[in-house]
Amino acid sequence: MSDENRTSSPSGVPDVYAFVDGGADYDDAGCKPHRAGGSPRGEGKTEKENADGSEGVSVLEGERKQKVEAGPKFYWSHDEEPHRRRKQEILGKYPYLKKYMGSDPSTKFKVVFWVSFQLLSIHLLQGAPWYTWLFCCYTLSGSINHMMTLAMHELAHNLGSRSVTSNRLWAIFSNLPMGFPTAISFKRYHLEHHKFQGEDEVDVDIPTEIEGWFFSSSGRKAVWCFFQPAFYALRPIIVSAKKPTQWEHFNIFCTIAFDLIIVKVWGIGGLMYLIWGTLFGMGLHPVAGHFIAEHYVMNSGQETYSYYGPLNWLTFNVGYHNEHHDFANISGKHLPTVRRVAAEYYDGMPHYHSWIKVIWDYIVDDGISPYSRVKRVTMEDKEIEDLRARGGLVK
Repeated sequence: MSDENRTSSPSGVPDVYAFVDGGADYDDAGCKPHRAGGSPRGEGKTEKENADGSEGVSVLEGERKQKVEAGPKFYWSHDEEPHRRRKQEILGKYPYLKKYMGSDPSTKFKVVFWVSFQLLSIHLLQGAPWYTWLFCCYTLSGSINHMMTLAMHELAHNLGSRSVTSNRLWAIFSNLPMGFPTAISFKRYHLEHHKFQGEDEVDVDIPTEIEGWFFSSSGRKAVWCFFQPAFYALRPIIVSAKKPTQWEHFNIFCTIAFDLIIVKVWGIGGLMYLIWGTLFGMGLHPVAGHFIAEHYVMNSGQETYSYYGPLNWLTFNVGYHNEHHDFANISGKHLPTVRRVAAEYYDGMPHYHSWIKVIWDYIVDDGISPYSRVKRVTMEDKEIEDLRARGGLVK
């Protein structure tokens, strides 16, 4: 993405974000947040109306102001997330896109192939020089294990099989070569990222305030990129912890059992090949560029970005990220078709062709940091508490 694209809104894309200073008033021209169903939020009874019938500030507006003041360096949106509305508009023009909704059976065969290939690589590297082992661990194991995280992503959306249970089992199988049990927990948090994109205290894809404060220089941002797996694993526990379910316990059991088998057959080195492959592949690695590319604001007025480069071949087309958020029930296989059919919606938006360049820009550009994310407040704290009490969207 060019510097020009990163500083100006593309034609037809409204600039609905405000880079808010602490205590600043809201832009009167900004849209009011909306519920998922489209009804306005923050326009109901006020706190004072509830008590004595007089006018005052609504509960939601009051909580929103407090949250903006607590994190003034993020981008704050006064509108609902953009994808639901665009999906409705596109389906109104191209209703035949509905035929692409549903699972892609080929996902399961890809998972079996790459998990098997990962095990074969462990076997072939037995006795290899350390530099050969390290090179393959970064390039091969890192790429395959990151690919498996994106297989888990497809399966989290139930896009690998018709049955929810089958998708969960395949997700756990995809998770096996990674060394850490993440498949089931990932689904619980990721579906909330879609439904409540940018929602403060709910969307754990957004870095915390302390991440934005500390990882501000180029050197520290490089460290942040390298340790991204740790932040993605620990941030949900800090921001929105959930009680583990039976499926998560089963995920843990399967992963530990698989790890013990690897150690039994190929020794501790075989397990380290998988674990370090996961850490390398999700850290400073070309395919990990999608973590930054997807939602970090590099163009005012846009919070989701697509990537149309060759690494989509290895990542279940996760680069088609605007298309994915618009149509989360369409598998990665068919997302290029969505773009082709609705080209007038996607081709005009700034997008990427290099995830490596995304990582580089993120590290060296002083204007981009963990703060470069869009937040919104469309749920009252009571609603968030109720969501957590239910265990989230998915158990």
